[in-house]
Amino acid sequence: MTNRRDFLKKAGAAGIAGASVASIGAPAVHAKSKIKWRLQTYAGPALAEHVIKPSIDAFNKVANGEMEIELYFADQLVPTGELFRAMQRGTIDAVQSDDDSIAAPVDVAVFGGYFPFATRYSLDVPVLFNEWGLNEIWAEAYGEVEGVTWLSAGAWDPCHFATKEPIKRLADLKGKRVFTFPTAGRFLSRFGVVPVTLPWEDVEVAMQTGELDGIAWSGITEDYTVGWADVTNYFLTNNISGAWCGSYFANSERWNELPEHLKSLFKLCMDSSHYYRQHWYWGGEAKLRTQGTKMKLTTIPDAEWDTVEAEAHKFWDEIAETSPRCKRVVDIFKAYNASMQKAGRPYRYNQT
Repeated sequence: MTNRRDFLKKAGAAGIAGASVASIGAPAVHAKSKIKWRLQTYAGPALAEHVIKPSIDAFNKVANGEMEIELYFADQLVPTGELFRAMQRGTIDAVQSDDDSIAAPVDVAVFGGYFPFATRYSLDVPVLFNEWGLNEIWAEAYGEVEGVTWLSAGAWDPCHFATKEPIKRLADLKGKRVFTFPTAGRFLSRFGVVPVTLPWEDVEVAMQTGELDGIAWSGITEDYTVGWADVTNYFLTNNISGAWCGSYFANSERWNELPEHLKSLFKLCMDSSHYYRQHWYWGGEAKLRTQGTKMKLTTIPDAEWDTVEAEAHKFWDEIAETSPRCKRVVDIFKAYNASMQKAGRPYRYNQT
């Protein structure tokens, strides 16, 4: 597989040496030649084996030689924070990530990744998008941005803390340097957490050197899968979100060039990825809490954690004030969670 250095060398050999990565155009699509895409995910290699690679492998097989998607991992061609602009310019053709991490220039980007306490379970995400109107709002928002087409959103794992030292009280979070997502970091800073941004591949070393005290980027399934359980000692069972919200995006020109049957095939493969993650994470979270041997579980008492959720609702109201569209999303979150609470078991279990 091509790495970032090889990618740049090839670009230079093509006569564009000295140009920025973001200025490199995507390969031309010819009617009689195989269509080739470069897709970069937010995930590192070990995690990508689950969250995207099976679906891309399936796509390449079923496309039967008409199209091939080359999959690249976190920061391999473009730093994650620059993915949106790179996709706009055609440096890469498609992206799998949350809106927040790739600095998508839309107001709803704040809801990508871990928007605090918006969801309780992973099924909440597809229900909110497909049944409660978020699909239409996301399509509207990205329809205002030139060059990128938003394709589909799905759920990943909940957001928990994995730390060196035990977290047993809310006060234990104060001063902890934690790798997390932009909006989650903004929220957690209210409780003394110091959000740290690093390339994904540097996180494990940063935990070993003491640059980081913890990680609030995933659930326990990812902690074990990517090696973070080997460099942390404790797992906090409280979480600030029941599921990460991520999406697939494509360069609009590349997407519009595809024949309809390849668009449909890609949509089916996105759906297969969404489905796989539902059971992989759901089963993994329970199995590794009960059978995992690398991390000790800790829990902040409910009475204390309730204050974190109450603060999240204040955070929602602040975000709602940033734009009318954000208010529409927050209103949906409020109505949806009220409905789930009213429905009772198994949708909600006497939780606020």
